[in-house]
Amino acid sequence: MKIEDIIGQKAVKERLIAEADNGRLPHALLFTGPEGCGKMPMALALARYLCCANGDTRALKQWESLTHPDVHFVFPIVANKKLKKEVCDDLLPLWRAMLLENPYFSFADWLEKLEVENSQPTIYSRESDVLQRKLGMKPAEGQWRIVIIWLPEKMQEEGANKLLKILEEPPRQTLFLLVSEEPQKLLTTVISRTQQVAMPRLEDEDISLALQERMGINADDAKNIAHLAAGNYIRALKTILTNGDSTGMLGHFTSMMRLAWSRKVKDMKAWSDEMAAMGRERQKAFLLYAARMIRENFTANLHRPELNYMTVQEQQFSVRFAPFISERNAMGIMDELQEASVHIEQNVNAKMVFFDLMLQLTVLIKNH
Repeated sequence: MKIEDIIGQKAVKERLIAEADNGRLPHALLFTGPEGCGKMPMALALARYLCCANGDTRALKQWESLTHPDVHFVFPIVANKKLKKEVCDDLLPLWRAMLLENPYFSFADWLEKLEVENSQPTIYSRESDVLQRKLGMKPAEGQWRIVIIWLPEKMQEEGANKLLKILEEPPRQTLFLLVSEEPQKLLTTVISRTQQVAMPRLEDEDISLALQERMGINADDAKNIAHLAAGNYIRALKTILTNGDSTGMLGHFTSMMRLAWSRKVKDMKAWSDEMAAMGRERQKAFLLYAARMIRENFTANLHRPELNYMTVQEQQFSVRFAPFISERNAMGIMDELQEASVHIEQNVNAKMVFFDLMLQLTVLIKNH
């Protein structure tokens, strides 16, 4: 991933290049911003820029396979002692393959690669010990040693405290690049020892152009997909590559709302059991999707189509559904969806969570 391959983010690219060229890069950068804005690609591109600054053919070749010896990756994993997969290095081939396939990816994409949808990957404390040993060695190739930590908020507390000690007294010519989706979950002491690089959501024009050039999408379709993506390139890709799944989400949402209106308890329980059979990440994805649909249908009542971000199928459903969402029940429904999402995250029995959600909706949907 080269700097010029980053979608949009012109101001951020210019700032980082200027700081690198003038020797003003701090020892630790914290990349933040909404999903799909290009945080991980930006971290990779900056690391490549520094490691390959002199045009060294060997370094460039190593970057083609992400095997540069002075670049170290830390990311959430699910440890498995039986399979001898206990630290990030054990999963480096899988990690590199995903980055090389597409550096614009989500946590759910990584879970799919790990094939552990019902487990919660973690950055274990042991990882900090491994990192300290690596940084105790001299650089193998060039001037810089670079540590890229994806989702540092997934670190166990003990490991986060060990990382803090490294950040307080970083080895010479070592650069830490932290890429976070939820920086509010990081230790405040870790945040205070980094310089934040806040990346905004992508412009529709930038996403549209990328879809045309990289995916071969025609201009009209690319413009429509970019609008639906709302600044998230990952969402734009999923609109193209997993359209069937989006249709499936709409089907679950349609069933949920129709059953809530009809109050058919037996069918509501069957629907809840069906949802409970999904993996936890997919359940959370559905609840996020449902919240988006409530928001979009509420907005649809304003009769301002430029404010809506729905597919053709969603728009067709909303023609009849939108009148049932108003200021009297929209926030209540959103609160129930949020509470259900929290309970799923806490591993509460999914059958109970979804059935309780249905019961609450039977009251709220009538209050329109």
